[in-house]
Amino acid sequence: MKKTVLITGASRGIGSAISIKFAKEGYDMCIISKSGGENMDKMVSILSGYGVKVYPYTCDVSDNAAVSACIDDAREKLGTISYVINNAGISYTGLLQDMSYDVFDLIIRTNLYSVFNTTSKLIPDMISKKEGSIVNISSIWGSRGASCEVAYCASKSGLDGYTRALAKELAPSNIRVNAVAPGVIDTDMNSHLSPEELAALTEEIPAGRLGTPKDIADVVFDIATNHPYMTGQVITVDGGFNA
Repeated sequence: MKKTVLITGASRGIGSAISIKFAKEGYDMCIISKSGGENMDKMVSILSGYGVKVYPYTCDVSDNAAVSACIDDAREKLGTISYVINNAGISYTGLLQDMSYDVFDLIIRTNLYSVFNTTSKLIPDMISKKEGSIVNISSIWGSRGASCEVAYCASKSGLDGYTRALAKELAPSNIRVNAVAPGVIDTDMNSHLSPEELAALTEEIPAGRLGTPKDIADVVFDIATNHPYMTGQVITVDGGFNA
């Protein structure tokens, strides 16, 4: 397969670590981030340092037309995009009764619709070449559930179902679809937690620590690029937290 990859939510956290892992392995890439700015500029500089081609796009992944335009441009520059890593995601912590419809809608669109926006656009090319690999970044909360994170959990649960169903649909075309479900990872998404809350969470993790973005990136790369008979799986990476 051609060593080209599209990664969403690539400018920080898990997305940043995934991008660096693919760059180290020699993959040319299209990286998409909603925020853009200095974080994206820094990422381009880091990734280019590994001698790969990097095409950055500032785009709201929940916007189908905007994502389509980014992919059209990236395909002109990269040719076939063989690997897709759907990492972009946002969360909200609070009681459901206090959540507005607009916030709920934003979370579902960003965490779930965005995956449709990328995959539906790239699947025809993959089918025509009879190759491709898609990895969606889910969460243990998609299966476990978490109080005060109803929208986030619903979006990730939906993503798990999306992954399993699409895998069955695309397997006859030699295209694999899997998901990685991280546990509690040391990223900005958990910055709202107090030191006491983080300590309490850590005590529940058999591995005795929070995960790192690199922990997730290593698994994502392995699943994306290896194991030709593995598809339709949601792989938990959580230090034993959800065992």
